[in-house]
Amino acid sequence: MIEGKNIFITGGAGFIGSTLVGKLVDKNKVVVYDSLLRDALKNKSFKNHPNLTVIQGDVMDYEHMSRSMKGSQVIVHCAAIAGVDFVMQMPVQTMRVNMVGSVNALEAASKLDNCERVLCFSTSEVFGTHAWRPAEGDRTSIGRVGEARWTYAVSKLAEEHLAIAYHQQYGLPATVVRPFNTYGPGQLGNGALTLFIERAVRNETLYVNGDGTQIRAWCYVDDMVEGIMCAMSHPKAVGESFNIGNQRAVTTIYGLVNTVVRVLNSKSKIEFTYKDYVDVELRVPSVKKAKDLIGFEAKVDLEEGIAMTGAHYRGQ
Repeated sequence: MIEGKNIFITGGAGFIGSTLVGKLVDKNKVVVYDSLLRDALKNKSFKNHPNLTVIQGDVMDYEHMSRSMKGSQVIVHCAAIAGVDFVMQMPVQTMRVNMVGSVNALEAASKLDNCERVLCFSTSEVFGTHAWRPAEGDRTSIGRVGEARWTYAVSKLAEEHLAIAYHQQYGLPATVVRPFNTYGPGQLGNGALTLFIERAVRNETLYVNGDGTQIRAWCYVDDMVEGIMCAMSHPKAVGESFNIGNQRAVTTIYGLVNTVVRVLNSKSKIEFTYKDYVDVELRVPSVKKAKDLIGFEAKVDLEEGIAMTGAHYRGQ
């Protein structure tokens, strides 16, 4: 339980960030620092909570972010350019925002008078196209130079190295999480499973990229946020990286869309499409370290999560 803290969240108006805000805002003072290009907060019931302050700002603006961070005890840096389509369109901006923004966030945090924890977001993409239960200490694997998709993974891996370096060199209490495929109510952009669910509740066609044999493990957003909060608060998390995901909720993409149609009793048709970029064929985490060290284990099974997300979008 995190209580009585001053918490600063970059990217706090995004999907995971805004869900995290909802779990923290009743018992903590929360400052969200976000460009508001994707504003998931505006649809939240707690958007006008007296403990919540929203500052529109850019992580590339060090002075503004540093001033906005003053007095914070816990920093969560999840602001980034993300999503395969966005990254493919903006590889230069992806690397600049994700790397320079992370330098700014960590440097500003290092100047705080009473910094208790800095949590940085890396990504499961650092494990490349084939990742079968990789442990945090396993070798990372990035695709070849020139494939724009990997600019996101490279930029987040640089952030991860930098966060741990700040801990080792300056004693900054930094922790890194590597989220694996997350879905749930309130997701903006192009999250595959959430998009399937949104379209399925409207009985619209579901489009599968490639032949549908790609394998993923899916983590419901409430579980993801629980893992993040464990990493924010547990003393053993300092100086460590953690895979956060659900290694039980594993399926092929084709199996996934069929599960979505069945669980939601949808009339959607399934069609195959092909996008001209490298795809990830296999991605399933090992979460043993998170369980053993900080006590995190995902609870929401895939069909339960699909049903809850479907109910949310039907309610809208």
